[in-house]
Amino acid sequence: MIDNLLLGFQVALSWDTLMFCFIGVSIGMFIGVLPGVGPLAAISLLLPLTYYIAATDALIMLAGIYYGAQYGGSVASILLRLPGTASSAVVCMDGYEMTKNGRAGAALFLSAVASFVGGSIGILLMAGFAPALAAFALRFGSQEYFLLMALGLIAASTLSEGSATRGLAMVVLGVLLGIVGLDTTSGTMRFVYGQFELMDGISLVASAMGLFGLSEILSNIGRSERTRPMHKVTLRSMIPTRTEMRDSWPAIWRGSAIGSFFGALPGTGSTIASFFSYATEKKVARNRARIGQGIVEGVAGPEAANNAAAQTAFIPTLTLGVPGDAVMALLLGAMIVHGVNPGPQMLTNTPEMFWGLVASFWLGNLILLVFNIPMIGLWVSMLRISYRLLYPAILVLVVIGTYSIRYSVFDIYQLLAFGFLGYILRLLDFPAAPLVLGLVLGPLMEENFRRSLMLSDGDFTTFLTRPISAVLFACIVLVLLAQVVAPLLRLWRGKTHDVRNDTHQ
Repeated sequence: MIDNLLLGFQVALSWDTLMFCFIGVSIGMFIGVLPGVGPLAAISLLLPLTYYIAATDALIMLAGIYYGAQYGGSVASILLRLPGTASSAVVCMDGYEMTKNGRAGAALFLSAVASFVGGSIGILLMAGFAPALAAFALRFGSQEYFLLMALGLIAASTLSEGSATRGLAMVVLGVLLGIVGLDTTSGTMRFVYGQFELMDGISLVASAMGLFGLSEILSNIGRSERTRPMHKVTLRSMIPTRTEMRDSWPAIWRGSAIGSFFGALPGTGSTIASFFSYATEKKVARNRARIGQGIVEGVAGPEAANNAAAQTAFIPTLTLGVPGDAVMALLLGAMIVHGVNPGPQMLTNTPEMFWGLVASFWLGNLILLVFNIPMIGLWVSMLRISYRLLYPAILVLVVIGTYSIRYSVFDIYQLLAFGFLGYILRLLDFPAAPLVLGLVLGPLMEENFRRSLMLSDGDFTTFLTRPISAVLFACIVLVLLAQVVAPLLRLWRGKTHDVRNDTHQ
């Protein structure tokens, strides 16, 4: 592992790569500070620009945007009670209370330290376990890959926040959109309807920009301006007390462990990790009776979990080729565009890219820690940017970025269509992220499914007779059964409680 990391740092410390790492984490921090934009929209906007730079530099920059946004999301949560990202929403509870108590500086400092420690632990786990997982994945055939992708899609739609039924519906819609275009097996055009621009399929960039960028602009039309921060943060106010430091470290270690576990599971991610960490602190923290009233455990634990999960989320994406959430799906799409095949062969075919990416994670986290603390004043100023200036600029970048891919006006039409679709999904409370997952994984699932049936002469039992595929199939059944049984159990408990109350009366 040490030799591999030395190879990675040799790649990551070159001037060009280091520059793109710095650009990525800076943009990610900026995007994370602004409430409501998020890393999905930022990566979608910048994805076309990466086509003109080296694949390793492109992936390092896009990954920097992702985990940089995790850092920045806590700033608005602590100062304004406006989470910059979904995973930083739980930090609002104690972080904003600390701001009202005059401890905003200490909350920002401890969130930065917790983010760095959690991210570093996640990186070490990734460096240690990724090769072993990749070696195990070499046993996978087309049957295992199909079921693994199906498990990832079902887990992402049912285990994430929101309605499981609506998440599954969005996954199915994404898979259906993914089969539009040229059939690679027979060469037949499917669902093109005379539009030859669709021969290559639905544009991933146009769909992601529309669903997460344009829909964000449409949903914020007429929205009132944000409240200006009322608390001035100085460097002196950022120094925590000895008691705050003593109470925060156990929470940081617990949060790092929780985040590392949940991040490596497809379909869970940093949002669930941060909320689970907060729930854990409510049970085991030294000052658990005061959690929610402005204590450091409620900030340090979720922030460590958030960033540890952001790092370990790359393990299934890079070693198995299965993204756990929509951001990882976009990064997977960027790899495919650059001719990189994520999966177990990535460590042997392109080790300099894989380990360069891992080394850049730690460098990026170090850059964020060093620059985050003295630049808190700048990030606070960013919160004063008016929507009237911010969103027109984003709209221009969205249109230019979409058009620059193929210089096709039809891609602009796709952008508009997905923008209005994303806006409607927001109104109806349907999650858009599972749709992107289905759009990316749909063609890969179809390819592996058809290959499996060709190898088995059309025998569907091939998915059950192989040991690994049988285990994956059982996991899929258990996840789906859990979604059916859980509501029935809640209904039964509710009726039992009502009966007991009636008997007692």
